[in-house]
Amino acid sequence: MKLPKSFYNWTSVLGASIATIAFFLIVFFFVISVIFDQGSSYMGLIIYIVLPVIMVIGMILIPIGMIMQIRKRSKLEFITGTQRWPRVDLNDQKHRNAFSLFVIISFIFLFLSSIGSYEAFVYSESVAFCGTLCHEVMEPEYVTYQQSAHARVACVECHVGEGADWFVRSKLSGLYQVYAVISDNFPRPVPTPIANLRPAQETCEHCHWPEKFYPKRFKKQRNFLADSLNTEWNIQLLMKTGPDHHTQQLSEGIHWHINPNIKIEFMTTDEKNEFIQWVKYTNLKTGEEHIYKDQMMEPDSAFYADAKLHTMDCMDCHNRPSHVYLSPPDFIDIALADGSINNKIPFIKMAAMEALKSPYSTKDSANLIIEQTVLDFYKEKYPKLSSTFKEDISQAIEGIKMAYHNNNFPAMKVRWDVYPDHKSHMESQGCFRCHDNMHATEEGRIISKDCNLCHTITSQGKVDSLQFAISGKSLEFKHPVDIGTDWKDYNCTECHAYLYP
Repeated sequence: MKLPKSFYNWTSVLGASIATIAFFLIVFFFVISVIFDQGSSYMGLIIYIVLPVIMVIGMILIPIGMIMQIRKRSKLEFITGTQRWPRVDLNDQKHRNAFSLFVIISFIFLFLSSIGSYEAFVYSESVAFCGTLCHEVMEPEYVTYQQSAHARVACVECHVGEGADWFVRSKLSGLYQVYAVISDNFPRPVPTPIANLRPAQETCEHCHWPEKFYPKRFKKQRNFLADSLNTEWNIQLLMKTGPDHHTQQLSEGIHWHINPNIKIEFMTTDEKNEFIQWVKYTNLKTGEEHIYKDQMMEPDSAFYADAKLHTMDCMDCHNRPSHVYLSPPDFIDIALADGSINNKIPFIKMAAMEALKSPYSTKDSANLIIEQTVLDFYKEKYPKLSSTFKEDISQAIEGIKMAYHNNNFPAMKVRWDVYPDHKSHMESQGCFRCHDNMHATEEGRIISKDCNLCHTITSQGKVDSLQFAISGKSLEFKHPVDIGTDWKDYNCTECHAYLYP
């Protein structure tokens, strides 16, 4: 089949060559990724986005070259006085062949483009695309996501949700993010909360709607003290997530805060919502209202000028639903509990805390210093233990490193204190942002700090001497290390937020 004369120019030939090579590379890489199960997020980027773009550019060059060739010939015809409009005659074999070729190639191109566009869409919505393509930026989120309760929920289901409008918004904002990564012009760590995030009612509540009954549940924590025996200290809590019976709906319990009949609003000038100075309660059924002001940091005119009014929703407590960064005591306790670190090695909790008390600038320096610190700890203080537990200590060091790297990301300057978890109240204010006995109305009503509002302690203590509560009652909290009654007078964060700077 002979091609039109206008095709024979360097621009069109180059475009055809580029398009052909790109097409065969797409087919080749696709076969490799499917048949041999070989590929990565970068392979998907090349197959469904990069090579198709190159192929389209090549195909665009073909008609550009032909138009340039026709114009060049027309210019010559104009000078000689023989200019004519292009003539299409399907009775002419050459014209018919050219037209047939154009139709066939266009059909194949459109068919493959539709498949490629769909695959590009699916790929751009995948977890691998979100979590591994921009490896340095997204590594903290991707690693913690894989350890979370939402590990089987795709990133886009929460960050984008359903509907074309939010899909378009996410892709447009993604363009700047691509530019920021390419130009290395992005903040470390990535600031939170994310501006213009889709409301929880449109994403989270597809699975966790307010009317859904969440009964009370037991939560057991295994903690280890930093003593010679790594003494295990357990505490079991009955979390008052909801009421005693589903017929009471959201009339009590922690999830009372999202009762459809109740509206909680607050004002703060702090971007992370860690310090709340003004709270308003409204009963939508009766119209009853109460305004609580922080008596320690009482709002003034400057506060009201800068603060923004916010209606409380799920994300104000569950602000880290899939990306939780644990503190050193917490992730070492988990490693001791699951056997990653042998809890029979004397003083191993103390050695781990010694190695983790300072931040590290890189992963490699963290690995070197953690190992050296633990080895020196035993060699200098307990040389006999160093030789007796040599193998166990080596394995424990690897466990400490693994636990560290699952929660700390030096390249992005991310660790436990960068992203406070408002659902807790140990290393961050959490519940105590409002429930501190200091938020009061003019009539003297306070937002109580009583721990039993949210949970009751059903058992606590060392494994061999556990205390158990009488059914329906709560034990008074006993601090694992004797600090008298200080735990009653101060918030947990006043010590725990600064134990490991």
